[in-house]
Amino acid sequence: MTDEAGETRAAEPAEPAEPAGPVALGVVRTPTGHAGVDAHLARLADADHLAADGHVEVYEDVHRGLREALTALDAPPVPGPYENRS
Repeated sequence: MTDEAGETRAAEPAEPAEPAGPVALGVVRTPTGHAGVDAHLARLADADHLAADGHVEVYEDVHRGLREALTALDAPPVPGPYENRS
């Protein structure tokens, strides 16, 4: 818009802008090949539909699941039914 003095001004919005709702970030999650880990990573998509204050619960849940998956890698293997013969 140009005013009477010939200066260009930005058009003012007709109505006050409302806060934007949650928007997906579009982060690509590459599959790891480990079904349990991939399920936890897929859960991150739940945060895309929440307000920022709801992200913490999702992130903590995913972190807990990934930590459990890593801990399970350190656990000694459980012998099969016929592997513990004397």
